[in-house]
Amino acid sequence: MVMLALILSPAKAQDPASFVNPFIGTSNFGATFPGPIVPWGMVSVVPYNVTPHEGNEYSNTDSWCSNPYVYNNSLMTGFSHVNLSGVGCPDLGSIILMPTTGELEVDFNKYGTPLSEEVARPGYYSAFLDRYAIKAEATATTRTGLSRYTFPEGQSNILLNLGHGLTNESGAFMKMVSDSEVEGYKLMGTFCYNPDAVVPVYFVVKFSKPAKKHGYWKKQPRLPGARHQWSSTSGKFKIYEKYFRELAGEQIGGWFTFDTEKGETIQAKVGISYVSIENARENLNAEQSGFDFEGTAQKARDSWNKQLSKIEVEGGTKADKTKFYTALYHLLIHPNILQDVNGEYPAMESSEILKAEKGNRHTVFSLWDTYRNVHPFLTLVYPKQQTDMLRSMVEMYKESGWLPKWELYSRETHVMNGDPALIVLADSYLRGLKDFDIETAYEGMMKSATSPGSVNFLRPDNDFYMENHYIPFRDSFDNSVSQALEFYVADYSLAQLAKAMGKKDDYKMLYERSLGYKKYFDPEYDLLRPVEEDGSFMPGFDPMQGENFEPVHGFHEGNSWQYSFSVPHDVKGLTKLMGGKKRFVQQLEKTFRDSLYDMGNEPDMGYPYLFNYVKGEEWRSQRTVRDCVDRYFHTGPGGLPGNDDTGTMSAWLMYSMMGFYPITPGDPMYTLSSPVFDKVTIHLDDEYFANDRIVIETENNSADNIYIQKTEMGGKPLRKFFISHEELIREGGLKFYLGDEPAK
Repeated sequence: MVMLALILSPAKAQDPASFVNPFIGTSNFGATFPGPIVPWGMVSVVPYNVTPHEGNEYSNTDSWCSNPYVYNNSLMTGFSHVNLSGVGCPDLGSIILMPTTGELEVDFNKYGTPLSEEVARPGYYSAFLDRYAIKAEATATTRTGLSRYTFPEGQSNILLNLGHGLTNESGAFMKMVSDSEVEGYKLMGTFCYNPDAVVPVYFVVKFSKPAKKHGYWKKQPRLPGARHQWSSTSGKFKIYEKYFRELAGEQIGGWFTFDTEKGETIQAKVGISYVSIENARENLNAEQSGFDFEGTAQKARDSWNKQLSKIEVEGGTKADKTKFYTALYHLLIHPNILQDVNGEYPAMESSEILKAEKGNRHTVFSLWDTYRNVHPFLTLVYPKQQTDMLRSMVEMYKESGWLPKWELYSRETHVMNGDPALIVLADSYLRGLKDFDIETAYEGMMKSATSPGSVNFLRPDNDFYMENHYIPFRDSFDNSVSQALEFYVADYSLAQLAKAMGKKDDYKMLYERSLGYKKYFDPEYDLLRPVEEDGSFMPGFDPMQGENFEPVHGFHEGNSWQYSFSVPHDVKGLTKLMGGKKRFVQQLEKTFRDSLYDMGNEPDMGYPYLFNYVKGEEWRSQRTVRDCVDRYFHTGPGGLPGNDDTGTMSAWLMYSMMGFYPITPGDPMYTLSSPVFDKVTIHLDDEYFANDRIVIETENNSADNIYIQKTEMGGKPLRKFFISHEELIREGGLKFYLGDEPAK
């Protein structure tokens, strides 16, 4: 068991980073990491740890995993420099540096070490490597990583392993530049096993001290009848001691050996680029001209405090503040900056290299997740960065001919359902962000909404869907209902945009399509059920099928219960189908009472707020939201209910702790619940908003007082549980009065 030592200094209003615990989410499949990164940074320096199995073979975990660090794993095998946070499939986790001592060993199955004295805070990580008595520390800039190793006396080594990592792709190239520098690239990609999503990552590594000896290694196949072993210590690995030109292969690496005195430190800095080795070196020279570890770590922390201070919270417990600011920290990791310091980046689905002309080019768009709350959050609190992301998506359309679905370093991974970029673009525009090419964006949206399925990678079922407004069940493991539900939300969002742009015919057509969910409603169950091409219900329906991510008829990563309320654009229509408000509340209550709700996945994450649609039942949302905040989120390594999904779980938590939530994509409205804090101040960007802040105050707040007795907005009584985005900004805040029983 890895020992944890998280140091939190007394927090000040100007130092919210003191409340961040990067270990939250590193267990229970949260898939976050404790290594340093700066907001939206390209590079993160993450301890890569593994679990030994039979035969002394290591794996990243003893169960499913998609991140280089899992809190429960026992052995560290280095620092990876390109990583993903909170995702559901493995990739990257590579360009790994590993310090060791003693005789050279290059097989990661043999050189792993237990860790102790782990410390993680924004912009900094350290641990003691027990096997080697090395203190290892790490920090980062936007495009570079810096690690520092304090060695004991004797022979010390630093290994650069290009064959170890999380990626499903193989192949690498490296070249020794000198006894203190190495350059090359590593192929990454095939995220979620898409064979076309391959990405080269270029690097330059420089050491603060020349090596006494250095060279390469390469894993050798065991040929039938082969007699020679390359070395008694390297097993299947050939050690190159006098060859310093280029080396390529699948399992290759470079080693650097030093004579060190007790307490001597050696630093290693790594520049990364997705364009070229030359750009990786330029990034390194621009962002880390020297080896200033303390200064780099302080700048990283300052950058976090600048962004985290956009929201100030008062009241609540220390644990509440830790959960909140760690969630904000996790949300600001992705989408990452992609372009180099010279502005160059790889074009979407192309070998062309382009240059960012305005703002930052972003990457890692997990849009099926993030359209629900991350991008609305960024629109409100970080509109400049969100605008850059909107421009990035429009540029992806210009470059590839399609808006992205789940984009990763300018490659389309084709993961998950729906047409999510459309939703983000429409929703952001309707919330007031208009400094992007909306005409080109609309062209791309309509292309995916109306192109035939045979040429439409976003909507392959579009022919039948456009005519009939539903997708039929066709085989045992299809996702027809899930896919259609995503299209309904997309069509509703695009309809609202069309209406705002005066495109009445498009609005009418799209809005009508968005109501096609009614075809799936089965009054026998009061749930959604797959239908066949003739419109009849699929036989053999089991609304419970699909638990634990097993293959399921009609649904993706869930069952009918976790999807049947997922029509946030027409909750009133769904209520009517169920026979009225009483039955709607009964079905929704059953979801929570019978443990049918899945907080760890996106389709039903808005459910706790749906009671607000029934007058007199709003107290159920206040109770349920607070229960979810307390039940599923805490400050330990398992403090997230599942994948953070590039900040989506974190965004849900922050909204819910502040007391409002963006329930309907494409409709710039918020629905309310009771805040956790006494006071929340959101500092607005005056380049985008007329008001400079939103203040949310709470009277009579306590752990027991979770029910709203009355609410004021702008000093006047608010007798509703929905407010518009424009109202919230214009009035500048809300005031809640709470009690320990539902208001009468």
